[in-house]
Amino acid sequence: MITKVAVIGSGVMGHGIAQLYALAGYPVAMYDVEEKYLQKAWKAIADHLSLLVQEGIITEASKQQALNRITSTTDLAIAVQEADFITEAIPEVIEMKWELYEKLERLAKPNTIIASNTSTFPIARLAEKMATPHRMIITHFFNPAQLVPLVEIVRHEQTAGDVVEATIELMKAIGKSPVLLKKDVPGFIANRLQAALAREAFFLMEQGVAEAADIDLAVTAGPGFRWSFIGPIETADFGGLDTWKRVIDNLAPVLDKSERAPDVIERCVDKGDLGTKTGKGIYAYDEQSVVQKLRERDEFFIRLAAMKKRTEG
Repeated sequence: MITKVAVIGSGVMGHGIAQLYALAGYPVAMYDVEEKYLQKAWKAIADHLSLLVQEGIITEASKQQALNRITSTTDLAIAVQEADFITEAIPEVIEMKWELYEKLERLAKPNTIIASNTSTFPIARLAEKMATPHRMIITHFFNPAQLVPLVEIVRHEQTAGDVVEATIELMKAIGKSPVLLKKDVPGFIANRLQAALAREAFFLMEQGVAEAADIDLAVTAGPGFRWSFIGPIETADFGGLDTWKRVIDNLAPVLDKSERAPDVIERCVDKGDLGTKTGKGIYAYDEQSVVQKLRERDEFFIRLAAMKKRTEG
């Protein structure tokens, strides 16, 4: 039974995952290599919980209770010694992950589940040097982890069945929508679909078909609107598979088939224009607009999640 969890890495994904566990009632040990990273994570968690209070999702009392369930430390042994479930959310460097897993196998309880938030590595690669691959699993959260419902779950060929079941139940207990992959494929499911759409979106922009804002609007006001409740496969069923056969037959030959990042992304990266993190990407931002847009994004996601919960409950 999972009663205590640990989150290794308190960055963009880690602090959001820690918040999720704490809000769901689980004591959480949050670890990072330096205290300054933990302090930044504490502020981010407190700010986001305050936003949930503002939106009427939780009470001020619930916020304080969640904060009280979180402890932080720069001592890995202390972080994992009582954990039944460990979520690894460190940088996507395989050598760093191998080194961490070796330590976790020594420091954690023998039956503790070790889960990676990787979006890059196949689980066979992650568990390559592990002595206990039967307790290894991937739980791939999406940014912002505390708001996006999806978690993709990938098992190793040696992952024990009870580990898979316990992981799925835990994800449901913290309010997530877990999807278990039957095969471990690069990019899993959601990132493959996102990449396919993004490739075509940038192609249309480079071809001068429309401005970036209009291409984004064509998604958010069109497919994205209905995909919030019915996915692309069910959309095809609703539209008629005979119709969709003609649509795909007609469009497939003219869709972009590039096997690398779009030129416009390459040019931006070469110039150091990385998006909100640098103040300019495809769009231009100032420091205040980035903060405002991220807050607006989170507000919209919170309201959408609340609406979906009401309609689907």
